[in-house]
Amino acid sequence: MNTNDLKEDKIIPTSFSQAISERYLAYALSTITSRSLPDVRDGLKPVHRRVLYAMRQLKLNYNQGYKKSARVVGDVMGKFHPHGDGAIYDSMVRMAQSFALRYPLVDGQGNFGNIDGDNAAAMRYTEARMTMAAELMLLDIDQDTVDFRVTYDDEGKEPVVLPSAFPNLLANGSQGIAVGMATSIPPHNIGELCDAVIHLIKFPNASDSTVTNYIKGPDFPTGGILVEPKNSIDESYKTGRGGFKLRARWNLEKLNAGQWQIIVTEIPYQVQKSRLLEKIAELMENKNLPMLSDIRDESAEDIRLIIEPKSRNLSPDMIMETLFRKTDLESRVSLNLNVIDDKNIPGVKSLKEALKSWLNHRQIIVQRKSKYRLNQIENRINILNGYITVYLNLDKVIEIIREEDKPKEVLISYFSINEIQANAILDMRLRSLRKLEEIELKKELDTLQTELSGLNSLLADPEKQWEIISSDTKKIKKDLGYLAKRRTDIEEMPDVDDFNEEQFLAKEPITIILSEQGWVRSQKGHLGNETDLKYREGDKEYFKVHALTTDKIVFFADNGRAFTIAANKLPSGRGFGEPLSLSFDLKPENKIITCFPNFEGFVVVASNNGYGFKINTKNLIAQTKSGKQILNIKGEIKAKVCKKIDGDTLAVVGNNRKLIVFSLNELPELNKGKGVILQRYKDGTLSDLTTFKNEDGLKWEMNGGRQRTEKDLLTWQGKRGGAGKIVPTGFPRPPLF
Repeated sequence: MNTNDLKEDKIIPTSFSQAISERYLAYALSTITSRSLPDVRDGLKPVHRRVLYAMRQLKLNYNQGYKKSARVVGDVMGKFHPHGDGAIYDSMVRMAQSFALRYPLVDGQGNFGNIDGDNAAAMRYTEARMTMAAELMLLDIDQDTVDFRVTYDDEGKEPVVLPSAFPNLLANGSQGIAVGMATSIPPHNIGELCDAVIHLIKFPNASDSTVTNYIKGPDFPTGGILVEPKNSIDESYKTGRGGFKLRARWNLEKLNAGQWQIIVTEIPYQVQKSRLLEKIAELMENKNLPMLSDIRDESAEDIRLIIEPKSRNLSPDMIMETLFRKTDLESRVSLNLNVIDDKNIPGVKSLKEALKSWLNHRQIIVQRKSKYRLNQIENRINILNGYITVYLNLDKVIEIIREEDKPKEVLISYFSINEIQANAILDMRLRSLRKLEEIELKKELDTLQTELSGLNSLLADPEKQWEIISSDTKKIKKDLGYLAKRRTDIEEMPDVDDFNEEQFLAKEPITIILSEQGWVRSQKGHLGNETDLKYREGDKEYFKVHALTTDKIVFFADNGRAFTIAANKLPSGRGFGEPLSLSFDLKPENKIITCFPNFEGFVVVASNNGYGFKINTKNLIAQTKSGKQILNIKGEIKAKVCKKIDGDTLAVVGNNRKLIVFSLNELPELNKGKGVILQRYKDGTLSDLTTFKNEDGLKWEMNGGRQRTEKDLLTWQGKRGGAGKIVPTGFPRPPLF
């Protein structure tokens, strides 16, 4: 391009940020309106609408034969949808899946996928046709009921929206993610929708709560139990935003000798059965479902999952409550009724607003259909009047046609008829002349005149239009009555206040092994010191703690944080275990200083600068992986000790080998904090501490394994915060109790 062509008046100065914003906004709006969000009138996105229209052009009616899916996809891609065939076929497959749509729009023959998440067969292997619901979506489309626009290549036309005699938006729902917004509409029962629509026709100003009296809640193709409270459902439908808690359907199957098993017959909507089973199996492997003995899939056409308990004495209700909490046997289906309205503007609507938008669309369809038929009748009446003229003057008409060079002009002039009538007369075949009987012509004319009057009356009276819509809605309910039975039951959430997962755990002894490099595992039984355990190269034993499978294990780190994990969730003793950092948010520079099964009582915690306090063990329990800050420390200061309180006296020793003994009553009880000074150091840090009964004396293990008890502690007794005196002769090095 010649730079001289770029004249200054053709250049518009624009900031880069503004230009980017405008283009991004244009892209976002294009994605929202042309791809991701459904139209409130027919509940379809462009690709689904094009699939149905292409199938109509191929005459794939529900009562006709099937054709290859590849034929449909090819027509859609070639005529209407210039995108990849994979995306088109995937959309078509979902329209055929009975577990994805409550009322499928495509009747598929062949492998169209399954609830396990398996993909459909290639489009060259499958066949398809429309369902009755799909035909209702396209009903009267050839009667000027909707607008058409040119296709992407300007060679054809496609409908902007379908007539949608079937309330597809709410009946089948929709899912979509656009740029900056999304939609999530669950499916509903067609019988309930029809009842609500009929009520809205009679009472247009009906309240939202009245509408929800007819529409109880979503009705999913996979069934299940809806346990969302009614007030929550009503609020979701009123605002267009919310969610619904959905559970699997199950029953108890009794076996011989008092045994029983749980049978899951329906799973929540959009949950893949194979992934669900994998998740449950993984939880069982990790000992997170100790109440289960086995789970297996015996599904054929219907779902049948077998859950076997470890003991017949367990409560099946409690087992299922555990599974509901830990697996996708309970899921939450969101509601975000975000749609595009008739003005191509996206927005969130309430349930009532969505229904009224569909009703307004249906009224327009009735009006346009009536006008189309009215024009047809007027044209036919005009032609019939011309035919009557022929009948009355047949010989003259034949004479004019035979002898005149321009018979049309002569006919128009001689009989005072219009051009349309003249063309109709000239286009008549000779054999048709015998059918020109005045009685029959006038009979048809009277019939059309009556229909014309009725149509004019209909167009002038909205009440009559609503009567037709109401009648059509009743017919839809009747025609689809075999599908109108609700699949998803609505029940109250069971009372599970007394739920306690620990009741399922077998109380068995285990040994918790922690290595110096932070690898943890558990082994069955209480192992002694003589047990030979294997560790990773360069690693060795750090802690070996006896516990029970029902215990909660507390790990206390040198950063002053306490971490908690259920003993049954620790990795098994096979191999070297797992890094503790997988269970806790523990930094590499931090080290565990102790671990113990939690108990009812108190422990004393202290930092290496000699500060500490006592704390109730119930306050050590942490609910998250990040743990719970107990001892506040700064800089180079580290948590040094966390020990069980067993006695009435506290003994503290520093690495300067000075010992101080004082009453535990001087130690405050805190939930968290820095604590108070236990021992003062001029040059040194806290090395260790212990608690004991004053009357029993202070005990420590000397070098060589011999135990010593010192009852005369007057030399080392003092007030909390003192420096203390040099330890007794024979006290171990380093100074540890």
